[in-house]
Amino acid sequence: MTRPLADLHVAVLLGGLSSEREVSLSSGKGCADALEAQGARVTRVDAGRDLAQLLAALKPDVVFNALHGHYGEDGCAQGVLETLGIPYTHSGVLASALAMDKSRSKAVLKAAGVVVPGGGLFDRFEVARRHVIPPPYVIKPNAEGSSVGVHVVMEGANRPVADLAEDSWTYGEQVMVEPFIAGKELAVTVLGEATGPRALTITDITPTKGFYDYEAKYAPGGSIHVLPAVLPPHVFERALRQSELAHTAMGCRGVTRSDFRYDDIKDDLVFLEINTQPGMTPTSLVPEQAAHCGMDYKSLVRWMVEDASCPR
Repeated sequence: MTRPLADLHVAVLLGGLSSEREVSLSSGKGCADALEAQGARVTRVDAGRDLAQLLAALKPDVVFNALHGHYGEDGCAQGVLETLGIPYTHSGVLASALAMDKSRSKAVLKAAGVVVPGGGLFDRFEVARRHVIPPPYVIKPNAEGSSVGVHVVMEGANRPVADLAEDSWTYGEQVMVEPFIAGKELAVTVLGEATGPRALTITDITPTKGFYDYEAKYAPGGSIHVLPAVLPPHVFERALRQSELAHTAMGCRGVTRSDFRYDDIKDDLVFLEINTQPGMTPTSLVPEQAAHCGMDYKSLVRWMVEDASCPR
C-alpha cells in the first residue's frame, strides 16, 4: 500500500475461532491502537464464520490480519481475502496453510537445507500407550500454535502422556513426536522486504518455570528474554541465515518468526517451526526485536500495512 495511513480504512481481524483467541485479541488490540494513533480509520473485526459478509459490507482498503491459529493463520482467512480482492498483511494462502502443518512444513524445509528435528506423525492413541521414540521427546499437535497441547516426556519417564487418549483432547488424531533437544530456546524475526527476507536479531528465551509453554509465552514474567542472544558468532549467523532460508522456502510474506533449539554442548542448531502470524502482544518477541533494531511498535505495524497486497 502506497497511500498514507490517514487515508486508509483498515479492518483489523482479531479474536477468531481458534484456541489462540485470547492471544489474538491482545495482538489485535495493540495493532489497532497503533494504527489509530497514526491517523488510520480502524474497524475491529472479531472474525467469525460470517467474515466474508462482514468484509464485503465494510469494504476496507486493507486488512490487518491479527488472527492466530485455525481459520486465521492456516490459509482460511487468507482465501476469503483473496476471493474478495482486499490487500492484506502477512503470508498468503499456500504459505499459511503449509506453515500450520508441522509435518509438511518440515519436509519442505528439510529439502531446502534447513536442519529440522527427526520424529514424525503418530496416532494419538498409540502415543498414549507407549513410547514411540526413545525419551526424551516432545509431543505437539500437528496444526496448533502458541505451544497449545505440547507435552515434554523426559528421560526416565515410566509412561507416555495418557491425556492424549482422553475425549478432552481436541487437537487432531495425529500428533507430531520429535526428539527433545536440550539447550537454548531461540527466536528470530524476519521481515520480507522487496530486496529479500531480512532477519533482525535473535532472542534467547528462558522460561521462569517449566518449558516455553503458553503461559511462559504470554503471562507477564513468564519468561526472561536475552536480546540479542549470547551465542558463538558462527551460531548467531547460522540462525539468521536459516531463518531467511525458511521464510523463502515456505513462500512467506510480511513478518515471520522462526524458532530454534541450540544445544551448546553438541553445537547443534535445530529449526523447530516458522510462525506466519507471530504475536504482537506486550510480551511478544517480534515487536521486542524490532524495537531493539530501531523500529518501534507503531513503525512496525505501519510497515506491515504498507507491505500489504493482494494476491499474496
